[in-house]
Amino acid sequence: MVRAITPSTIRPPFARYSHGVEVPAGHRLVFASGQLGITEDGVIPADVEGQTRLCFENIGAILKEAGMWFQDIVRINAYVTGREHLPGYMKTRDEFTADPPPASTLMIVSGFAREEFVVEVEVIAAKAD
Repeated sequence: MVRAITPSTIRPPFARYSHGVEVPAGHRLVFASGQLGITEDGVIPADVEGQTRLCFENIGAILKEAGMWFQDIVRINAYVTGREHLPGYMKTRDEFTADPPPASTLMIVSGFAREEFVVEVEVIAAKAD
């Protein structure tokens, strides 16, 4: 079982995430590349919620191939193209994360390979052998 680390001696997280996550010995790790909000046939939703949902659905497919699921995510790195996307991203992300919440970083970037993308998400997952 992973352990969330959120020391009482520092400011609590700004949102639903842990400051740190400890992965004990005997766990397999999966590193998922950044996923974009695009369907298999190339459709890109116009809104951040739709793109975020697709990012996590794509991550779910990767995790499933490894015999894992969303509760095995220990770290999220996410990137959005503007502050206006933060609430929609966080609301949708929280639908896919378990307790304890993973460690997480959210950054605002100037853009992605295609202009219509507004969010990209990469994760690290861990599961006991």
